[in-house]
Amino acid sequence: MGIITWLVLGLIAGLVAKILLPGRDPGGVVGTTLIGIAGSFIGGWLSTKFLHRPIPQNIGEPSMWIAAIAGALVLLIAYRLLFGNSRERR
Repeated sequence: MGIITWLVLGLIAGLVAKILLPGRDPGGVVGTTLIGIAGSFIGGWLSTKFLHRPIPQNIGEPSMWIAAIAGALVLLIAYRLLFGNSRERR
């Protein structure tokens, strides 16, 4: 898979993570997109490293989507813990 495919996968994974964890994030849409892209890379790396699952060549592989979305969710939660959840009224 090429870098462009991982970027598109990360963008979609970031959007799915945002849907699963609604709320206003400090980084907005751009921050969530970047978190999704980074999460897809991290999720794919963790999947190959610890679960011994090779990166599939088919973008329709469910395990790849699960790893990318899980990585995006973990990064989104960590981002909210570090930089605050803006659901709180100020």
